[in-house]
Amino acid sequence: MKRAVRWAMLTVGLAGLVTTLSGTPSQATPPSGLTNVSLARGIDTSHGTIPLRFGTDIAMAKITVDPGGFSGWHSHPGGAIIIVQQGTLTVYRAAHRKCETTTYSSGQAFIERPGEVDQVLNTGSVPYVLYVTFPRVPPGGSTRTDEPNPGTCPGV
Repeated sequence: MKRAVRWAMLTVGLAGLVTTLSGTPSQATPPSGLTNVSLARGIDTSHGTIPLRFGTDIAMAKITVDPGGFSGWHSHPGGAIIIVQQGTLTVYRAAHRKCETTTYSSGQAFIERPGEVDQVLNTGSVPYVLYVTFPRVPPGGSTRTDEPNPGTCPGV
């Protein structure tokens, strides 16, 4: 009986010690001299993924295109993660000898996969503003590759 009581007390004591050590929150340290400006945020509406690669660059850009303007046919060597901060744009994508179109507007986000060839048009009445992250860029290389018109989207 004494042994059972000792084990019970030891168990309760250890449980109390663990609770005390892990249950007591430490004081968080507030930042000092730090400013964090949120540039853009959007809901991902694509189903793509872009893995990162050690030793490659990651670049960011703010891209603005006036109404009626366009990107020209292009691709990105490491893909792109795009947030639409303002405006409306339509992406024309050359996919398996077909033309796929998707329209995005302010508050949405999407991914362009590495090597994917597309053309982006400002189909709205105000400039579109994008915040773009380009992962897996060759060190010191370009985030964009100009591409010939693939002929899959007539009139674009």
